[in-house]
Amino acid sequence: MHRLRLSSKALAVVGTALSTAALVSCAALPGVAPGPPAEKSVSSERLELPTPGVDGWSTAAPAKLGFRAGRLEELARHAKSTGSTCYAVLRRGQLARDWNWNQPRETPREVFSVTKSVASALVGIAAADGDLELDDKVARYVPQWRGTASSGVTIRNLLANDSGRFWSSDSDYSRMVQARDRTRYAVGLDQQHPPGTAWAYNNAAIQVLDRVLAKATGQPTDEFAEEQLFEPLGMSHTRLTRDASGRSTNVFFGMQTTCLDIARFGQLFLDKGVVDGRRLLPRRFVTASVGRSSTPLNAAYGYLWWLNRPGELRGALDAVDPTGQPVEPRDGTLVPGAPSSLYAALGLGGQTLMVDPRSRTIVVRIGALSFDETPDYGLADAAEVVTSALR
Repeated sequence: MHRLRLSSKALAVVGTALSTAALVSCAALPGVAPGPPAEKSVSSERLELPTPGVDGWSTAAPAKLGFRAGRLEELARHAKSTGSTCYAVLRRGQLARDWNWNQPRETPREVFSVTKSVASALVGIAAADGDLELDDKVARYVPQWRGTASSGVTIRNLLANDSGRFWSSDSDYSRMVQARDRTRYAVGLDQQHPPGTAWAYNNAAIQVLDRVLAKATGQPTDEFAEEQLFEPLGMSHTRLTRDASGRSTNVFFGMQTTCLDIARFGQLFLDKGVVDGRRLLPRRFVTASVGRSSTPLNAAYGYLWWLNRPGELRGALDAVDPTGQPVEPRDGTLVPGAPSSLYAALGLGGQTLMVDPRSRTIVVRIGALSFDETPDYGLADAAEVVTSALR
């Protein structure tokens, strides 16, 4: 079964760079500078989820929710064997079961690139508020790009990862991670390909969204996220972190959260952008993010979400030629045999938020990075819940 994961060689390179950078900047650890606490807006009313059972979630027995309880236990044991610290399965807005190992349920932990999908949602909220439009030129918010080869890049290009901005593994996984001001570093890179002509899993391009959001909303991105997303969803154990400069919010990685908090974010998309009757995201933005491919260059990608749509596939570190095209093109789906409507927010080290709209199931797995013989965890493992544990 195909799994979306890095090769062992690529994982070692990426993991070493990120681990080194984390020690240098502490961006992914509790010592990171979080910035000043956000003031609570009267307008951002906290909405309550269903009758509290476990950390605000109502619960139901796995069998009542249509699961084979024994199979769920097997999948949880497998998740534990891969170094997971928490694992949760939910269906129809209720928690079937969660498991926690070595850390309390409420302890926030790093989820790496799952952060990207949250950054996408923040753009959707800002668009709904009229602060920006997806087809705005990024140069409107980043004056340095005006009159340059990057002047045609749109916010939509940043979300689809087809901006054509400069990318290299050294730049994305070492130099930017170690930069004191990551947003400034990302903004200062050059244009590598014309917008819309090449796809790349481009951390630096995504980090530019921090500048866009801050300029468009008039707030630091982490404060905007707290007021407009985390608080309304009841994600009380979640925060975006800042880099070593204390000025820039990390949006390509760096979010700290829990399994049950990030499940609330998945539920928001499962419910088409609505929580308890309040619309946080436009339905059309949700559809564009997770309901169809955002670019013909990669069927498996929405707006900073991974999709199980069939077509031409691109992975995070696939080799490309000088024009940005894949050296070895491939077609298919990320998880053969799983529903094509399935989508996921994924992060380095097997961090997974999987949503299956067909069965209204959410699976979350968070684990520590490991470079020993611990087995990998991937999207195909999470999909086993809907392909083998549902009756």
